[in-house]
Amino acid sequence: MRIEVSRRQMPSQLFSYLSPVIALLLTVLLGAIVFMALGKDPVQAMYSYFIEPLTETWSLHELLIKATPLILIAVGLSVCYLSNNWNIGAEGQFLMGAVAGSAIPVLAPDFQSFITLPLMLVFAMAGGAAFAAIPAFLKSRFNTNEILTSLMLVYVAQLFVDWLVRGPWRNPQGFSFPGTVTFNDFALLPEMFPASGRANIGILFAVVAAVLVWLMITRTMKGFEVRVLGQNPRAGRFAGFSSAKMTFFAFLLSGALAGLAGIIEVAGAVQHLNEKLSVGYGFAAIIVVFLGRLNPLGAIVAGLVLALTYLGGEAAQISLQISDKSARVFQGMLLFLVLACDTLIHFRIRFVTARSVSSPKVENS
Repeated sequence: MRIEVSRRQMPSQLFSYLSPVIALLLTVLLGAIVFMALGKDPVQAMYSYFIEPLTETWSLHELLIKATPLILIAVGLSVCYLSNNWNIGAEGQFLMGAVAGSAIPVLAPDFQSFITLPLMLVFAMAGGAAFAAIPAFLKSRFNTNEILTSLMLVYVAQLFVDWLVRGPWRNPQGFSFPGTVTFNDFALLPEMFPASGRANIGILFAVVAAVLVWLMITRTMKGFEVRVLGQNPRAGRFAGFSSAKMTFFAFLLSGALAGLAGIIEVAGAVQHLNEKLSVGYGFAAIIVVFLGRLNPLGAIVAGLVLALTYLGGEAAQISLQISDKSARVFQGMLLFLVLACDTLIHFRIRFVTARSVSSPKVENS
């Protein structure tokens, strides 16, 4: 017996739209089974994951803080993936953007002006874009695999940040803990409702970026170029579009937004650069991209859903006494099921036995 995978002639449009919802429901179902296997009450676990983080005002603020980097990174990655450029290294671009933006308050702490924060944002976007330009250059010049090069650069960025905050940028008053000095007030993002929580204006940057990129993709010639080169590169070349220029465009845009997410995280909730800045936002944003159907506006909803699993995982660790690894199983299952649902929508899986192969011959004879 063998397994054959063949493309469906007419994939269901309805199930294409419902795929993220089906994947989410299956994740909840399988998650309940996992908790039962761990000896935990599945109902209480689901409550901790999906309801408890929404019951307090301060936790809603935390939800926005978690969702902001996920949305920003996912919006940039959606342009990459739509144009058939597989940027897996957003985590590294996030970190290098945070480093570039932090250079001002760390190296020039006396520079306290109303332009400090805007300069930090610009520096961060430039830093993230410059780091993303490396795999773009290697792909367009040497035809290297951008998945491998962008992924390997993540470890370069992580080690570089670790070296900085333990070495030249370490706070001398930090009692030997790795990390820079706490940023001054001019280098911090304003909070939206400080009386009830820590949420800052970073979420507004994420929403504006999502809307602008959506308009670019759906309403401009550049967006048409992105979609044509992504769906049919040969047709794009006949139309005069350059794959190399598109690779640079997609990577630079994605890197700039990832860098912006990095400095928003530093100048917002964390308020200084440290070695534990990211909890895997660059990788988790890949789930957000596919959960949002490669749509920048869909990334807003998907980012909030995935941020909920972050908060729910932390709540489950406290209330159910489970490890953080068990809590993160949800995110892995969610990505797997989204991709599995998409595969089954577009492809048909058939089990072929010797009998089924010989049957047509019997009928023909």
